[in-house]
Amino acid sequence: MEFSQWALAARQDVEAALRQALETRAPAIRMRGDQRLHEAMAYGVLGGGKRIRALLAVAAGEAASASRQDCIKVGAAIECIHAFSLVHDDMPCMDDDALRRGQPTVHVKFGQAQALLVGDALQTLGFELLTRLSVSAQQAIDLVRVMARATGLQGMAGGQAVDIEAVGQEMSQEALQAMHALKTGALISAAVEMGALCGSISEQERSALGRFAARVGLGFQVADDVLDVSADAQTLGKTPGKDAAAGKPTFVALLGLAGAQDYARGLHQSAIAELAAFGPRADRLREVAQALLGRTH
Repeated sequence: MEFSQWALAARQDVEAALRQALETRAPAIRMRGDQRLHEAMAYGVLGGGKRIRALLAVAAGEAASASRQDCIKVGAAIECIHAFSLVHDDMPCMDDDALRRGQPTVHVKFGQAQALLVGDALQTLGFELLTRLSVSAQQAIDLVRVMARATGLQGMAGGQAVDIEAVGQEMSQEALQAMHALKTGALISAAVEMGALCGSISEQERSALGRFAARVGLGFQVADDVLDVSADAQTLGKTPGKDAAAGKPTFVALLGLAGAQDYARGLHQSAIAELAAFGPRADRLREVAQALLGRTH
């Protein structure tokens, strides 16, 4: 996945924001004797990753003429939430994976109890970061609401629960899309919405961004399903073929490899079409969407 200098700079700024958020806690942590948790949190959230959700937040903020610094902090908050979900998803009671981003997963390196605490602590850190923005009180409330909704029953947690129940079951394309709109798409959509919330756009533009984000989120999952059967562990940074081995329904199983690739391409084209009214303000969103599509080929 190739990115421009803009994207590389945004990723570096998000990384710096995450490091700063963790470093401000270091002295007190050493005094309390829980340095191990601090180390495991840093390992879980700073251990690589493409920062797609953060880039979408910054790009959407640019389309909405928002403060870049606020959007960087929003991106860091979303990455905390994403990292917490990965730490918990990798645990033996969930997906039971030993590899993430090319490194041993948190529970493998630090133990299951520590991994559970890491996920909890990163989630709360994400919400704390939203209190450090220069936005209005109403914007702050809206940001918290959007991220909370995307994280819980109406988002990732709800989608993961459906995914667990779906193991070994056949699902229609409609049902599969609905599940991934929660499990994967909710946080991606939230990233776009939250970036836009830091600025100012019309209701019509907000609706268009919502449709763009929903299609990008679904396309991201379709691409993941394609890579799960077509890429190796080095490329993926995680164990390939696990979904099929676990009997989970996927878009590749439903549509075939070529069909899933075509579907991802169509989602990308329809997502980009939603950005027409923004003109060059949405060039960064187009760039991130294009990078995501490239993962399937």
